[in-house]
Amino acid sequence: MKKYKLLLASAALALAGVAGRSDAYDFNDSHFHLTNYIQEGPTLPEFLRIMGDRTGRAAVFGIPLQQKWDYFESGKRAPDYYLLSDAELYYYSFTDAIIADQYLKLPAEDRKRFDPMITGFNPTDMYAADHIRRVLLMYPGVFTGIGEFSVHKEFVSAKVAGHTASLLNPALDKVFAFAGEVGLVTIIHNDINTVRSTVGRPANFDDLKTVFRAHKDVSIIWAHTGLGRFVKPTADHVELLREMLGSDEYSHVNFDISWDEVAKWVVADEAALDSWAKMLNQYPDRFLFGSDTVAPKSQADYLKAFDAYQKLWERLDAGTAVKVKAKNFERIFDAARVKVRAWEATQAHK
Repeated sequence: MKKYKLLLASAALALAGVAGRSDAYDFNDSHFHLTNYIQEGPTLPEFLRIMGDRTGRAAVFGIPLQQKWDYFESGKRAPDYYLLSDAELYYYSFTDAIIADQYLKLPAEDRKRFDPMITGFNPTDMYAADHIRRVLLMYPGVFTGIGEFSVHKEFVSAKVAGHTASLLNPALDKVFAFAGEVGLVTIIHNDINTVRSTVGRPANFDDLKTVFRAHKDVSIIWAHTGLGRFVKPTADHVELLREMLGSDEYSHVNFDISWDEVAKWVVADEAALDSWAKMLNQYPDRFLFGSDTVAPKSQADYLKAFDAYQKLWERLDAGTAVKVKAKNFERIFDAARVKVRAWEATQAHK
């Protein structure tokens, strides 16, 4: 235990002076995809130029799924998005190497602005945790967490080759257990409901709560609070979130409000905006902004989600706004950096 504490202290000293503090930029980005569904996108130096003086830091990851270009389905038309083809998606583990390679080419000062995440694993595979371990050991000093990875996701889940991902699969428990062992921030996408709303409780909500309760040692970020392009909030969505926010059993769970497709639900009307603003003001430490931009080509493209929330920013208390936009990111990801670097140090001494 004493040796582990020394390693933690050493890791903390190594992270002193992290760039991108909340007083210098408009926001930190808790959810950014450098590559798209065919693993194309800007380089990290190009993305730094897109971030400009608006974004301090970003959690950066690829897309864990590759859209197959099936000639017999789309001919010479090359799809670069999952909704542009009926062909299957498959897990693409090399995405983690792409992210690590980009990160390691940066000057040390620029690296401080990024928290790379491991996402190229299949959550239905009992070997998924082994992939995460292997990536951490192959690229020490690079990754801060895992995700965004998906279990239930709109029309994506049905397109993925192989066994359908499930919250009930013990492979998922192994992934969370390993994340807890290492101290990895874990960003999970899991729709709260099906595309066509079910009667009563949202279809996936209670199973997701069971998973969260089983892994209280994991720093979890639930992407989009379970909403999406086609999964809209039920009338009691905010109350369901409050159900978790008000319980100590979920104190380790945070919520990102990334994606402009989610912003449209939040600012849809006066009632929605008022209920979300009141919730965030009451629980200012539990929410993070993220762009959820995929391989943007310009700053205007990148800032769409941030701008889409303008009405929400205006409703938040000043202290709440800076926490949601930036400080919660710093607290969560800085703590994870220390823990992950310390775990890596213990592996190096084995």
